[in-house]
Amino acid sequence: MRINEKMKIRNVAGENIVIMPSDDAADMTKVVALNESSLLMYNQLKGREFSLDDAVQLLLDNYDVDEATARKDAEAWLADMRKHRLIV
Repeated sequence: MRINEKMKIRNVAGENIVIMPSDDAADMTKVVALNESSLLMYNQLKGREFSLDDAVQLLLDNYDVDEATARKDAEAWLADMRKHRLIV
């Protein structure tokens, strides 16, 4: 899988957000906010193919968590990224 590089992160009023164009004429944009760990994984994984294990390793390398917690969090992050079409 890969980060959808058509989407760009912007910092607005201290929040890291992804602004995505919408197909719906009534709602022109959608906004997704990224917390610190989401932003880290997004930036470290963009531009290359990656797996769930890569996301887990990033969390293990950067946060004081056990592997089970890192895997659970990485799975949740990937599900959320897929939901918002930030992963292709």
